[in-house]
Amino acid sequence: MLVFCDIFSFKVLVFACLSAFLPKSLGNEGAVSFTQKNIDHTLASNELVFINFYAEWCRFSNMLAPIFEEAAHKVHTAFPEVGTVVMGKVDCDKEGAVASRFHITKYPTLKVIRNGQPTKREYRGQRSVEAFEQFVRKQLQDPIKEFYDLKELSNLDDKKRMIIGYFDRKDVPEYQMFRRVATNLKDDCQFHVGFGDASKAMHPPGQPIVVFRSDKALSNDEDETYQGSLKNFDELNIWAQEKCVPLVREITFENAEELTEEGLPFLILFHAPDDVESVKKYKDVVTKTLIDEKQNINFLTADGLKFAHPLHHLGKSTSDLPLIAIDSFRHMYLFPNFQDIYVEGKLKAFIHDLYSGKLHREFHYGSNTPSNNDLPQLTGHVKVPTTPPESTFKKLAPSKNRYTLLRDEL
Repeated sequence: MLVFCDIFSFKVLVFACLSAFLPKSLGNEGAVSFTQKNIDHTLASNELVFINFYAEWCRFSNMLAPIFEEAAHKVHTAFPEVGTVVMGKVDCDKEGAVASRFHITKYPTLKVIRNGQPTKREYRGQRSVEAFEQFVRKQLQDPIKEFYDLKELSNLDDKKRMIIGYFDRKDVPEYQMFRRVATNLKDDCQFHVGFGDASKAMHPPGQPIVVFRSDKALSNDEDETYQGSLKNFDELNIWAQEKCVPLVREITFENAEELTEEGLPFLILFHAPDDVESVKKYKDVVTKTLIDEKQNINFLTADGLKFAHPLHHLGKSTSDLPLIAIDSFRHMYLFPNFQDIYVEGKLKAFIHDLYSGKLHREFHYGSNTPSNNDLPQLTGHVKVPTTPPESTFKKLAPSKNRYTLLRDEL
């Protein structure tokens, strides 16, 4: 039995019904059919590629097809320049290798490729011709803001991470590499650039410089200069990605879905909106003592006022901020005392207690309980009728009912 996604909008349904009367193709300007043979060349030679991964047997893939096709036609008309943007489609039954390569787990899936590299975020916006066209236009906007005087850099939002380029001219290969990196990472960093007189005080003539500036509200670090080659895209991109994508991220209602989709438990600091000091302390401890856990858990901060509901599940309120909790996507567990984050090894032990199952056992049997292997041997042990608070963040994850799942998952 197939599991289907929520019904789109009435407009989408009507469009799907009328699609039987539309031509099968809107010509060469519609969505390009990608195969294992032609996809790599297209990805490598275009700034933006927007792909619809579909299956013919999927009802909602068929509903989306004519909408995506018309949007592709309009996008091609609006951006006819070669190398700018291509909207394409992949029949995942016929092109299983391509689907596997992009980790497709549901139909239809819409992915964005910038400069040959998949973005972290799938497209999850409205599925209409207008929304697709607007999305592509936004993606193609220049990601770099130009400054004309160094004084302007003092007035930037110091709560944002940013990468700043100092160049003689725009028509140099180093700037083209800088722009490609900015296009890839514009959702994670601000990018600024100055040319000629606006930046000559910051770099030797003929030697452009790129620097990273951290969020000054949480760090007193000086600008960090990139030491590699500005003509090597991969080298510059890797450096910028490490700087722009922080070890500790902020969870919001806008990015919660993509964070939950990563599948890692959350270690979350809930804080008051103006409590910069607690955020700084938390980031400092995570960076210094927990970096080796980054493959196993997501380190996050959350506005305790916006996310008051999880606090309620933990039996806490905004008056108890700041506090730290783990959300395993099954249950939530509270770190006993925020001030203990500076007690050596205590926060790491809290995480390891999740992995070992100790946190779960203690909720059922109380503290100082033996391991799971010893529990059956206990005599006269009465189970305490307590249950860990249920996860609230799993409810923000992508619902399986929003899509048609892969055949082998049904």
